[in-house]
Amino acid sequence: MERGLELQNTVKEALNALYHHPDDAFRMQADRWLQDFQRTIDAWQVADNLLHDATSNLETLIFCSQTLRSKVQRDIEELPSEAVRALQDSLNILLKKFHKGPPKVRTQISIAVAALAVHVPAEDWRGGGIVSWLRDEMNSHPEYVPGFLELLTVLPEEVFNYKIAARPERRRQFEKELTAQMEVALNILTACLQINELKEQVLEAFASWLRLKHKIPGPVLASHPLMHTALSSLHSEILSEASVNVISELIHYSAAGSSGGAAVNMPLIQVIVPQIMSLKAQLSDSSKDEEDVKAIARLFADMGDSYVELIANGSEESMLIVRALLDVASHPEYDIASMTFNFWHSLQVILTKRDSYISFGNETSAEAERNRRLQVFCPAYESLVSLVSFRVQYPQDYQDLSLEDLKEFKHSRYAVADVLIDAASVLGGDATLKILYMKLVEGVACCGNEHSNWRLAEAALFCIRAISNYVSVMEAEVMPQVMVLLPRLPQQPQLLQTVCLTIGAYSKWLDAASSDPSILASVLGILTSGMGTSEDSAAAAALAFKHICDDCRKKLCGYLDGLYNVYRTAVNGEGSLKVSAEDSLHLVEALSMVITELPHDDAKKALEMLCLPVVTPLQDIINQGPEILQKKHARDLTVHIDRFAYIFRYVNHPEAVADAIQRLWPIFKTIFDVRAWDMRTMESVCRACKYAVRTSKRFMGITIGAMLEEIQALYQQHQQPCFLYLSSEVIKIFGSDPSCASYLLNLIEALFNRTVCLLTSIEEFTSRPDVADDCFLLASRCIRYCPQLFIPSSIFPSLVDCAMIGITVQHREASNSILTFLSDIFDLSKSIKREEFISMRDSVIIPRGARITKILIASLTGALPSSRLETVTYALLSLTRTYRVQALEWAKESVSMIPLTAVAEIERSRFLQAMSDAASGADVNALMVPVEELSDVCRRNRTVQEIVQGALNPRELNTVTVS
Repeated sequence: MERGLELQNTVKEALNALYHHPDDAFRMQADRWLQDFQRTIDAWQVADNLLHDATSNLETLIFCSQTLRSKVQRDIEELPSEAVRALQDSLNILLKKFHKGPPKVRTQISIAVAALAVHVPAEDWRGGGIVSWLRDEMNSHPEYVPGFLELLTVLPEEVFNYKIAARPERRRQFEKELTAQMEVALNILTACLQINELKEQVLEAFASWLRLKHKIPGPVLASHPLMHTALSSLHSEILSEASVNVISELIHYSAAGSSGGAAVNMPLIQVIVPQIMSLKAQLSDSSKDEEDVKAIARLFADMGDSYVELIANGSEESMLIVRALLDVASHPEYDIASMTFNFWHSLQVILTKRDSYISFGNETSAEAERNRRLQVFCPAYESLVSLVSFRVQYPQDYQDLSLEDLKEFKHSRYAVADVLIDAASVLGGDATLKILYMKLVEGVACCGNEHSNWRLAEAALFCIRAISNYVSVMEAEVMPQVMVLLPRLPQQPQLLQTVCLTIGAYSKWLDAASSDPSILASVLGILTSGMGTSEDSAAAAALAFKHICDDCRKKLCGYLDGLYNVYRTAVNGEGSLKVSAEDSLHLVEALSMVITELPHDDAKKALEMLCLPVVTPLQDIINQGPEILQKKHARDLTVHIDRFAYIFRYVNHPEAVADAIQRLWPIFKTIFDVRAWDMRTMESVCRACKYAVRTSKRFMGITIGAMLEEIQALYQQHQQPCFLYLSSEVIKIFGSDPSCASYLLNLIEALFNRTVCLLTSIEEFTSRPDVADDCFLLASRCIRYCPQLFIPSSIFPSLVDCAMIGITVQHREASNSILTFLSDIFDLSKSIKREEFISMRDSVIIPRGARITKILIASLTGALPSSRLETVTYALLSLTRTYRVQALEWAKESVSMIPLTAVAEIERSRFLQAMSDAASGADVNALMVPVEELSDVCRRNRTVQEIVQGALNPRELNTVTVS
């Protein structure tokens, strides 16, 4: 008793410190203590006592109601059954005590009772379930109806609240209990309609129950008093938010597959639609409150989204809804207009997809219906283009916008671009282009000599760029005129940026359409100008330059000298160009793609020229001696090395690239030797080498041997993860080449031996996740490309042991790589039929099978985050498919270690049945539910998770001795 009073006082003192102490350190300390206290078993009694205590202040009441709510949700298993019954009675008293508020406290108590109902079966609520219990309480104590109404509102919401630590079977049962009592709930709500001041609350509760999507027949709902109350409230002077929520839920409900879909619920739909349509005039009523207009617009948008399949038939009634949605799209407020954007996309998909017309039988009928519908909806989409295109225009005060507002503006532009793509899908790109071209002509006229009035032209060009993928490359009417207009536009930075991006977007059109070389020369001139105007326009111009060189590469071979001058100037940072180092990589890629089109000898010379501005500054640094090279900032080196990576990646002339890397190897070797300690520089060099290997393949000759010797030796001292991923690329290309077998085996043994000596505990995996990630990616590559070297090697068993240590590392990529490596081993027989490799694999896995299974089940049940469930499950099911009866025994052995207090017998049986089905070859996806349920059960609260992990003890397994 004394301890209870002492704790109650401590809680009050801590809350006082949290809310009122002037010192931040004290407040943080109080907060930590209160959080720890909430996890204790004493928190039940203390929170309950303080809620019943008439002297508790508001802060105490809020904290204690939140504590009790979270304890009921997560920790109900801490209480013996008689204490649960006492809690049930106490919560009922509290619900009555706080029926008038404070609202925050009443809400928490209501959620606590609802959570208790998820845990406690129907028969423990006086035999009839919580809804019947609630009805009886409301009949006996009408004065407490407001408090009970809140409970009735939150009850259905708790079905989908996964914070509640209920077992899956009990959760399903609770949903059945509620749906069985739907009629009782609606009768309670109907009775409460008599109390006028409760109407809003009743409607909110009705909306909440509709979210269960239980099959109440459409005709029943259509004539239900709750429905009529909601509909009549739509027309009241002050729009009822609750009635809007109800109608919105009814719209979703009437279209949901679980309720039978629109066809079954037509009587309900025929009541809802005319009522919403009657609100259309209010959309443009300037006297209406903006929030009310938003609510009405939301109903139109919900109607469009939910009934889109009905609307797509193009009937006269459908077109009335479409015209209403165009009215919403024309609203000056973007937030209101954009509510319809999803509808236009969904409608476009139905109109254009062939699958939508399968029911029309043969292809001729289907095509005729498709054309009919497109014709019906074309005028609406034409109007839509005009209605949304102005919304991308820069505001007058764009320079004063905050970063957040600018971000929002850009987001709205992208959303409008998506709508224009939908329109182009229905109308055709060329037809949409014609509408937008008229806007561009207006914009160009506005520019005149006044450079300040550029915003209209920029908006039109942004829209034209958005639909570029839908405009035919053979379009000959509008695009030539657009290209003629571009050089006449003022050099305003934002406008020039959009001009450059538009040129880049139409690179395929330029290649197909421009027999006139002056067009290409003109756009290249604009791009060069863009590179010298501002950083943003330079970035856009560099990107466009890349697209042009990619798609027009054959035509541009004759312009190589001019292109090279732009490239050299940008890379060397000469002249007035404002291209950043990062954007200069677009230019490297651009020139590389043009060089790819040249004949071999010309390409070789052009490649030397391309490398010259890159190699010169690197050679200058190296010539200053190793001390200077050692001290240089990584960025001073990687800015040049990254350009080599792009050259080797995009110049598709294997022999020429092989010659280049051979000439450059002394520079690369010097950087390797002097900077092996520097991760950033090594990553950059290894990336360049990776692309050289990928492009040159077997033309690499002696350079590949020198490269592998270098990384093999350096890895012993400097365990850079990038040495491992470079080796992965080599294994992929040379793994199956018998002439390379000897030095590849030396390479992988040297790399893996060093790695397994590093990764001897879970702590080492945690501190070196990149090494672990790249090590096991390399190991998976070895299984796929050189199993004949890897499986028989002495390192294979050591690597399996190492993987077992690291499975539960929390780093996502490292954990996934380890699990994928193990799955690849278990699935070996899918890719390799040679029996000797399978028996070698088995001799390593079978002795370790029980431990591997135990670690995988520990990972499923809490040792790894639930986001890794799919990867862990795949590994476990692969193991089971391969080792069948043995794997089932391993799984039974592991699961039997988990106490029945944590996992019930039925949950074990379902899981083991899934394993048995996997052993028989069942589809993995069909087995996910019982596996997920075991995972959920074992993670349902902290206490259970600790019991399960304590029983399986994966940490003990994480310290196995590496053989």
